[in-house]
Amino acid sequence: MTANPSETAVAPEIPAVGEVAESLAFSVGGRAEVTHGTAKVRVPASRWKEAISAARDGFGLAFLSWLSAIDWRNDVAVGDQPDEPVEERYEMLCALSNLTDGTLVVISADIDHEEPSIESVTDVFAGANWHEREAAEMFGIDFVGHPDLINLYLPDGFEGHPLRKSFPLLSREVKPWPGKVDVEDMPENGAGPSTENPQA
Repeated sequence: MTANPSETAVAPEIPAVGEVAESLAFSVGGRAEVTHGTAKVRVPASRWKEAISAARDGFGLAFLSWLSAIDWRNDVAVGDQPDEPVEERYEMLCALSNLTDGTLVVISADIDHEEPSIESVTDVFAGANWHEREAAEMFGIDFVGHPDLINLYLPDGFEGHPLRKSFPLLSREVKPWPGKVDVEDMPENGAGPSTENPQA
């Protein structure tokens, strides 16, 4: 009697996301960190494209999920100031995945706040084209080597970059941003709500 293939097949070994991030970081002179199950590899801006190429070619992270930026700024036009001062910069982020085993790693690089510029990765991932155009339009970041950094959303002649924290949003001056949400601490073990039936 032949064995059922599902009983004899050996499941492929899936590397832990932290191991993938550590190996990738080591290969490109970066630093890996895993927070709440999300792996991030921080690299110098000069090695941004190299890291993304290495992630695709050497680590099987062949799907670009998204690419965007964060404006780390102390003085904001609308909303609450940061609780603690931050190092002002733009942080570039690119999420890459392995569609076979589900591994996802975020590549991160800090770029200058005054003249934000970084190498385009459109020749590594064609799908980065749209993402880079959006980041250029919304944050004012120059993607060096991008084939056509034209606006996606804003009309010709629009001044400013709406996702910069220094950009005044009139709608938020009229109706304030909801801001922080109060979140209660998780109950300690055994200190959760009672499961006893009060009607009993």
